[in-house]
Amino acid sequence: MTGELSPIDKAKFVAAKRSVDYVEDGMRVGLGTGSTAAWMVRCLGEMVRNDGLRIKGVPTSTRTAELARDVGIEVISLDEAKWLDVTIDGADEFDGNLNLIKGGGGALLQEKIVATASDQMIVIADIGKEVESLGAFPLPVEVIPFGWQTTKSLVEELLISMDVLGRDATLRMNGERPFITDEGNYIIDLHLGRIGNPHQLSMAMNQMPGVVENGLFLDICDVVILGFGDGRVETRDINEGTVEEDRLDFVETDNLFTDMND
Repeated sequence: MTGELSPIDKAKFVAAKRSVDYVEDGMRVGLGTGSTAAWMVRCLGEMVRNDGLRIKGVPTSTRTAELARDVGIEVISLDEAKWLDVTIDGADEFDGNLNLIKGGGGALLQEKIVATASDQMIVIADIGKEVESLGAFPLPVEVIPFGWQTTKSLVEELLISMDVLGRDATLRMNGERPFITDEGNYIIDLHLGRIGNPHQLSMAMNQMPGVVENGLFLDICDVVILGFGDGRVETRDINEGTVEEDRLDFVETDNLFTDMND
């Protein structure tokens, strides 16, 4: 079963498995979106079924909501929860200050709202997501469909004055049509190569009419849990200034591995 997992999937799984140690009975938990976060949701579901864990989950996308319900997690809205104890999510990139690029799966808006409404944000990732400077992964910018080409031109013009390596901007597609977010918006992906001043760029873009939100998650993440293909796990806590290493053993009969569609 687990022997069929690639090293990357093993890394994602052990990071997810370690992350659920932060979840306690009675908590309201933000549930991230993406392949790594899906492992976390499955792990929580197993704890609900086997250990009697009682939590309420606030999903960051429709697909996460569906998975959470499928594995037995009680799903509520952020308006019902009002505030969360912890959010656990993946990332497309993170740097040494635990600043992130997210939104590769298109859920950045709900992900940022949920993460910001949490006492703690924990990011789970494989070691390949760590970078010296953000920007190698395309930066998603969620925009209103109305006048999106004008908004794209304004963003491109803004990039001229920003400390970035590249300035290509492309509309994210789903086949022959624009990709549509859960909120009914479009996404423009910025191929920047390197972002010299993420705070400046984020603030400038979010002041632009037509821009809803961008995929820079700055000063939001508290803990990054890194998984490795050999079962090692590294936990970095930026508030405590600590780095802890551990190793998780795989259970060959674990039913988490019987249904992998993410």
